[in-house]
Amino acid sequence: MVVNLIDRARGCLAGLAVGDALGRPVEGMSAQEIREKYGSVSDFVNMTPGGSDDTEYALLTASAILKYGREITADNFADFWIEKVCPQNQAFAGAGFSEMNAIANLKNGLRPPRSGQHNHAWSDGLAMRVAPVGIVAAGDYEVAKRIAIADGMVSHAGEGIHSGVVIAVAIAAAMNGLDADTIFDDSCKAISKDTWTHRSMMSVKEIVLANRNLPKSEIADLLLKKVAVEDYFYADLAPEAVSLAMAAVLYGAGDYVETLLFAVNLGRDADTIAAMAGAVVGAMSGYEAIPDNWKRAVISVGGTCLQFAKGLNPYTVAEQLIGVGR
Repeated sequence: MVVNLIDRARGCLAGLAVGDALGRPVEGMSAQEIREKYGSVSDFVNMTPGGSDDTEYALLTASAILKYGREITADNFADFWIEKVCPQNQAFAGAGFSEMNAIANLKNGLRPPRSGQHNHAWSDGLAMRVAPVGIVAAGDYEVAKRIAIADGMVSHAGEGIHSGVVIAVAIAAAMNGLDADTIFDDSCKAISKDTWTHRSMMSVKEIVLANRNLPKSEIADLLLKKVAVEDYFYADLAPEAVSLAMAAVLYGAGDYVETLLFAVNLGRDADTIAAMAGAVVGAMSGYEAIPDNWKRAVISVGGTCLQFAKGLNPYTVAEQLIGVGR
């Protein structure tokens, strides 16, 4: 089957939204807790599956790019947040600390990079929302890196931005039809070796490649033992979550279902890990590789976190992104 750019773009945002919805009920659980309660998550575990802040923030990034184009700057992203996010009166249900700190900073008149310089700047909040960046960059790693950094400066710094670059470049590579091993390696090369994110990526690569013949649960335990920071109160550390997501991509080798279920059953920040892994493998395998019942569950966004996103269709947005700058 020939997979074209539109199909890869749709697969990317569908893959993200499905991963978000599949992982949302087990967010915050350990891999062991998931096994004890479900055995192994293999489908939606509630009757009304839906996405969360992961999907809605990705649509925020997409909408900003659609407005400003590929030459979008950090100030453009900040202006879009000020226009679409800062005026919101309803609760930001499920929003991460990094995003809420950035919103507060923007409201107080801080601009990038200062708006992203706070005590939670190393979260996975940027990495979870950069899928649209990889779509519009499609094969151009420098464009992917530049836009991801511009987006990241609004809400993140340091490892939070490094990890976002990894996912943006991975999706840009996937949009170009590359295999999982190459995608993994190229995304690593986009950041400095002297980073926590890069070291975590190298650790998970070694574990996956050396232990492919073990049961999935044993591979998961090895990965978690190596990179999970269990003595921190929450699991949204970007180097941890991004390396686990990319480990799932490497393990799944282009198989959407295999990749996503491996990611979800890792637990921890399960919705974000699965959203990131789903976006990468969705761009690799294309829209048609995602089970129909999963795709039908994420046709429209509920606006549970970002009110402006309510009613947006990820598939329509994906098609619009393909036309940016082309």
